[in-house]
Amino acid sequence: MQASALYTPYDIRGQIALVTGASSGFGEAIAWRLAEAGCKLIITARRLDRLQQLQQQLVEKYQVDILVNNAGLALSLSSVADHDIEDAKTMIETNFLSVVVLTREVVKGMMARNRGHIVNMSSIAGIEAYKGGGLYCGSKHALEAYTTATRHELVGTNIRVTSIQPGAAKTEFSIVRFKGDVTRADNVYEGLDPLTAPDIADNVMYALTRPVHVQIAEMLVFCSSQASATTIARPKAESKQ
Repeated sequence: MQASALYTPYDIRGQIALVTGASSGFGEAIAWRLAEAGCKLIITARRLDRLQQLQQQLVEKYQVDILVNNAGLALSLSSVADHDIEDAKTMIETNFLSVVVLTREVVKGMMARNRGHIVNMSSIAGIEAYKGGGLYCGSKHALEAYTTATRHELVGTNIRVTSIQPGAAKTEFSIVRFKGDVTRADNVYEGLDPLTAPDIADNVMYALTRPVHVQIAEMLVFCSSQASATTIARPKAESKQ
């Protein structure tokens, strides 16, 4: 972050950062910012089976200082009567179990060294459920509970735990949710200036670079036209009418 003569941020240069889901969207933008800050990067995709294969190797070979559990996805807006069980398993494994898998291994080294920072990419969906989002919201609510419990368990150490909770953000998220239907995905953001991946990467960098006595526990971030998961103004669309 930009230096100030009035406040000294924490320098993360040289630290080893592990970022999941780094092939696009938030994860890619976060990886670029960490590289810019001088971190040594380990980047992975979001498949649980691959993360399970890598976890022991990563932990044995590297002392991870920063863990960014960013991998996540939503699949469809199906109702409770129509949930696809394979979609459900994919969301729970990616959004929740992958976090448990990596955190379990990485935090051991952090505790031994008594330093580190865990950043979990949550969502407004982890705070507020909405129609058609039962599975996705459920997985993110589980992540919020896990993140809070982790923070309680690590209190009194020099390991910080942060939950980033974006609102409407235009990445490949909606394209994945609607399984490649670009038109339907674009309609989600019609009339908005939504958040972007660089916006969220900047929020992550803010949390990481606060002085070590400062812990950003939660960061809920909306674009200026959003007030909740379902309360969204669309000024651009309204101006065309």
